[in-house]
Amino acid sequence: MEAESEPYVRLATMRQLHQAVADLNTARSLADTLQTVADGIVAGLGYELACVNLVRPDGDLVVAAFAGNSAAEALITGRVGSRASWERRLAMGETWDELRFIPHTDGWILLDDDVPQWHTEGPEPRFEDEWHPQDRLYAPMYASGGGLDLLGVISVDRPRNGRRPGAWGREALQMYASQSAIAISNARLRANMQRALVRLEREQQALRASEESFRQAFEYAPSGMAIAEMGGDQHGRLLRTNDALCRLLGRPASVLRRYSFADLVHPEDIGTLLRTSAEGGRAELRLGRRDGTYLWVSLRNSVVADTADGPRFLLTHVEDIEERKRHELNLAHRASHDALTGLPNSAELRARLSARLCERPHSVASTDVQALDAAYGDVDEARAHGFPAEGFDAGRAVGPYDHHVHSVAPDTVDDDGSKGLAVLFCDLDGFKSINDRFGHHTGDAVLIEVARRLTTCVRDGDTVARLGGDEFVVLADGLGAADAADLAVRLRNAIIPPIRVDGRAVRVGASFGIGWAACGMTAEEVLRSADQRMYVEKRSRSKVHRRAG
Repeated sequence: MEAESEPYVRLATMRQLHQAVADLNTARSLADTLQTVADGIVAGLGYELACVNLVRPDGDLVVAAFAGNSAAEALITGRVGSRASWERRLAMGETWDELRFIPHTDGWILLDDDVPQWHTEGPEPRFEDEWHPQDRLYAPMYASGGGLDLLGVISVDRPRNGRRPGAWGREALQMYASQSAIAISNARLRANMQRALVRLEREQQALRASEESFRQAFEYAPSGMAIAEMGGDQHGRLLRTNDALCRLLGRPASVLRRYSFADLVHPEDIGTLLRTSAEGGRAELRLGRRDGTYLWVSLRNSVVADTADGPRFLLTHVEDIEERKRHELNLAHRASHDALTGLPNSAELRARLSARLCERPHSVASTDVQALDAAYGDVDEARAHGFPAEGFDAGRAVGPYDHHVHSVAPDTVDDDGSKGLAVLFCDLDGFKSINDRFGHHTGDAVLIEVARRLTTCVRDGDTVARLGGDEFVVLADGLGAADAADLAVRLRNAIIPPIRVDGRAVRVGASFGIGWAACGMTAEEVLRSADQRMYVEKRSRSKVHRRAG
């Protein structure tokens, strides 16, 4: 079971990785892109040194960028290592998926080959996964489009935590190398396209050759390319598409010429597309395929203008980023959900609960002035609820304050029919004895089944989260006091039936405490209140009634 702090660490790592990948797309030239690749490893992946070795036309690899040590950068940047020496290195050591790790015990034979290298002496490792100064870790970069066409190799050294990277760090480095390869390929492609466009505008005498160069760069680009009309009645209509885009969207060029990107984009992304089309630049959105599915793409627009007549057409580069998006969504899910049950974890539960709470409890307006303030907004009230008052217009209902729905705890003594956000704290009875008698495998199976049963008993908009151990929390909005009590009974009855694990039937019971989320409380206070009521309820029943058997 993961440590409680691990999701926070993973989420922070994911954000750093996402920022490093985003920075790759801001570089304007190939040289800037290569340096950005090296800088991103040092800034975002936790290594002190990073080197980018790029394959030259003759097959050898040159040190194209270095980050982390100015002395090492001055010494080895621009130096060349033979292809044979590099292939030897990439065939040695340990294979970590697409990464290659050569421990210092194996790498001593590489000290005298012709690959530029920088290392320092150091003591023997004190424990198994400690990093040694002469350990080597390589991340090969392959050209986009699949295959084994080597584009270059990223080498890293001296992790800041002093340890060899674990599975999480390896996955981050491998993903970053894949995105770096795409960025380098795109930088080369953009350079070729820019040269072609410059020739079209400035070299009138070589117009025929320039058009042919543009055509080849467009038609044979590994990524999707399109030219769209700008202005007039046919604004946005696709005039020309390359084979890569046709394959990407599963539509022939003759069919695509009937559409604009606005016809193909996901309805939720139409605003992003319109802003990008009007201003040029880059956006990530979903485009529809012929089979009805949607594909995540990176769309980069360049407005090609005529100095006399204004914009002439829109040149669009479309890159398939479905795999990266899937990785990002997977990483985000793993950071916010329990690895065993798949339920939202403690951090995600507190985030959802905090989103419903403001700093000041809701009060009913008792005068006409207070009623108007509640309807149209009040500066002091907005500030008290944690919202900025600068630029607040008391005569208009605008800003986040006006859309906040207060959470109010209903009266649990005299049920007046009011509704609130119920927080049901569940603690399993008899779970520890199952763990002790039958082992953690059986205990894990029980937790998974309890999570499934709880989930099937709530509405689509409710939250079932695992707080940790054998504790679960249910958030259910729009319930009265009687509704919450009925829900607790239904959930307990769903847990009680026997659970079969490896042919053995085991049973657990459950104790529930019902708390209420109300503005003016923190998430911790809400959970503590529900937890205390759960223990009151547990003590109020005898042991034989708490356990299901």
